[in-house]
Amino acid sequence: MTLSESPSAAPFAPLLTRHAEAETCADPSSVMTLLADSHQTADGFTSYRSGFAAGAVGAPAHFHTKATELFFVISGSLRVLVGEEVKVLNAGDFLAVPPHIPHAFAAAPGCEADVLFVFTPGMGRFDYLRLLGRVMRGEADAKEIAASAEKYDNHYVDSPVWRAALEASA
Repeated sequence: MTLSESPSAAPFAPLLTRHAEAETCADPSSVMTLLADSHQTADGFTSYRSGFAAGAVGAPAHFHTKATELFFVISGSLRVLVGEEVKVLNAGDFLAVPPHIPHAFAAAPGCEADVLFVFTPGMGRFDYLRLLGRVMRGEADAKEIAASAEKYDNHYVDSPVWRAALEASA
């Protein structure tokens, strides 16, 4: 079967995102390559790849109420908060964080990280990543992130465990 062929029962057409054509979002510490958003997958999943500079902080502590977030470390090491534990994921490691579990991530101290992220079900997260970029560049107010919590299923929480882990490596 070719990419243009699809069984009639398939929920969406096969999707191919060429690296050279993928949209990227960047901030001072990472580059995100947008691979597949929910509107392309009948809300089945959203996926992007992030490359983090050495020791770069990714996302603060948060949880999702609907989506499971999947992490696959392609190379380097990623420090991750999962509930109340901090773990280091290395190249080849996989993590699935179900809804309602607080989590956060950053490149491990002194390490870069290249990570594939997948959310299922998908929820138009590319617009959220674009919003983060606009906030980082001063083109949007950070209050827009808080106001978008339900729309993007991204709910920030305080984590003393995560704050302590970040402070210990600063």
